[in-house]
Amino acid sequence: MQTFGLLAHPAHPPAAVRCVTTRVLSMDANWCVLRWKIEGAAGVVVPAFAGNGRADGLWRTTCFELFVAGQRGYAEFNFAPSERWAAYDFTGYREGMADRAMARAPVITPRRGGDVLFCDVAIASAQLPPLPWRYALTAVIEEAGGVKSFWAPVHGGERPDFHDPACLAGVLAAPIGA
Repeated sequence: MQTFGLLAHPAHPPAAVRCVTTRVLSMDANWCVLRWKIEGAAGVVVPAFAGNGRADGLWRTTCFELFVAGQRGYAEFNFAPSERWAAYDFTGYREGMADRAMARAPVITPRRGGDVLFCDVAIASAQLPPLPWRYALTAVIEEAGGVKSFWAPVHGGERPDFHDPACLAGVLAAPIGA
């Protein structure tokens, strides 16, 4: 599957983070597994473990996100290294926001070693919009001192906006014969 090197929004440069890459590691009938890798992560603020559960406002600190365009509207998923998560449906650009029903919580696994931080997320495939997808994996990275950078495959405006359809740079096809 395709790896994306994300770009920091120029209005919010990182302090020490050098690189953020993302990819869909695997996708089958049961699970979709996503990965974010941050290089230069020694000063990245990792929220304290809070237990697996739904929470709003995760983007206020280090948070990893998935946006998926559907036939009508799009879905947004937020994953924090604290193991908190959120899922929303939108009927249009930043319109009609509602909590997305999630029968099973995603499994969020952060790992830090030296100057690298990984965050892997396994989410039940049945809880995602059906393939094919136009999607974006994005990240909000907070570093020591409150420095926040906003990482996406593409930035379309003067302010960071992961909801911008231009961010949906990834394409994931439906399985053959589906």
